[in-house]
Amino acid sequence: MRQLDLVVVVVYLVAIAWIGLRLSGRQRTAKGYFIGEGGMPWWTVAFSVVATETSVLTVISVPGGAYSGQAFGNVELALGYVIGRVVVAGVLIPLYKRGGFVSAYQYLGDRFGLRLQGLASVTFVFTRLLAEGVRLFASAIPIKLLLDEFGVHAGYQVIIIVLTIITVVYTYLGGIKAVIWTDAIQMGLYLGGAILAVAVLSSHVGGQGIADALHAGQFKVFDTDFSPAHILTSSFALPTAIIGGAIFAMASHGSDQLMVQRILATRTLRDGQKAMIASGVFVTIQFAAFSLVGALLWSYNKGRTFKDLGLASSDNLYPQFILHGLPVVISGLLVAGILGAAMGSLSAALNSMSNSTVADIIHSFFRRTPSDATLLKLARVMTLVWAVLMAVFACAFSTSTGNVYLTGLAIAGYTYGALLGAFLLGRLVRRANEVDSVVAFLVTVAVMTYIVRWVKIDVTVAGATVPTAIAAQWLVPIGVVITLVVGGVMSLFHRPPVAAATGPRDGETGEGPERVAAPAGKE
Repeated sequence: MRQLDLVVVVVYLVAIAWIGLRLSGRQRTAKGYFIGEGGMPWWTVAFSVVATETSVLTVISVPGGAYSGQAFGNVELALGYVIGRVVVAGVLIPLYKRGGFVSAYQYLGDRFGLRLQGLASVTFVFTRLLAEGVRLFASAIPIKLLLDEFGVHAGYQVIIIVLTIITVVYTYLGGIKAVIWTDAIQMGLYLGGAILAVAVLSSHVGGQGIADALHAGQFKVFDTDFSPAHILTSSFALPTAIIGGAIFAMASHGSDQLMVQRILATRTLRDGQKAMIASGVFVTIQFAAFSLVGALLWSYNKGRTFKDLGLASSDNLYPQFILHGLPVVISGLLVAGILGAAMGSLSAALNSMSNSTVADIIHSFFRRTPSDATLLKLARVMTLVWAVLMAVFACAFSTSTGNVYLTGLAIAGYTYGALLGAFLLGRLVRRANEVDSVVAFLVTVAVMTYIVRWVKIDVTVAGATVPTAIAAQWLVPIGVVITLVVGGVMSLFHRPPVAAATGPRDGETGEGPERVAAPAGKE
């Protein structure tokens, strides 16, 4: 009967590619390919933001984390994320929308110059390669389990390549419109799958099972351990989740082109702000739904360890239940939902990386403004290039055994502080010039690399002292402080730039020029 599950999955893959192309229409301009001519409804953009950041990391890792002790800590994290998005909506989105940008880093080009714009873009695409490599590998986990049920032992590499090819079809042709519309559909599918799983699990465990999970602390939201070592090392300590989470969200949604590009596709500034804040609310609901799945799975499995269940890691818990705890066809729909999460984040990454490469890097090499047809062709070529590289990076993560959600957060820690810090340096330190910003950016990335890889804090666990890395949420504020301090101190040793002394810069008030036709920083 498992053949029916495969039929459901195959039908879904074909249907989502067709729907994406039908809804996107034919792309004739680079601006249409990158931001949909700025005409997308705010609610579809909000769904796209959620689908982009959710991916498989949330779908399979949050239930496993909730099962193994995190409880509803991800809901606590989401509250910090909402605060950060409100700040982004009020401070950064007006810069992008009023400036007429198609890339967040064009603001850095206007404020500091093309060197920092290009550096930020290169940093972004490299970070995306690593982070999306983790996500793409995670998407192969449930697919491999399903194929194993048939005795088809396909390797992770084969699954990754096939999934990438299917996603590229509608991303290459349909651009951002195809990405946003398919994201909205895919979000409904995987969130609906979580709700369906909750209904099935609730019927199995009953009221007593829910009471047992509640008594065991599986529904705990706030972590109130305020010991300094715990706050610095746990992503779920209350100050870490709220304060660190808010600053992390400011970086991920205010300085990462992956998210900013979606907001630029909205019709107006107000629509962009609504989409940003609404996405935070929807993410909170999602975290609650997937955490509830984990809590109910704890009762369903009577609290047995992953080893007792025969699972290699926490990331296998939810896929295993989908395949063995749900009826045929329904399990196929939930696997399709996981595929939807994977394809949503992958298509979004490919389009935004192509956008940043063309608008921020390649564009600056042209002495003359290239034609729109040339830009569109370059955009599609770069979509293919990044797709190939993404698959290669994903295959490199195929030996990973840890929690992929936390791995993804740690990767962001290398660069998010420098990216957000560069934007804040431009806004807060009016004396800072291009040299200050570039040096501060490079110093921050170097220092954060050292902190992420080698700085450990001794934490006592079950009577033993364990060297533990700093929580991912603190990496961004540390990076921001380094950028502001280095850039601010350097700015004291020269005269302030003329533009900084005379008033607001282009892009901060009024309607700026269209930024597809001319490279940032050039008129």
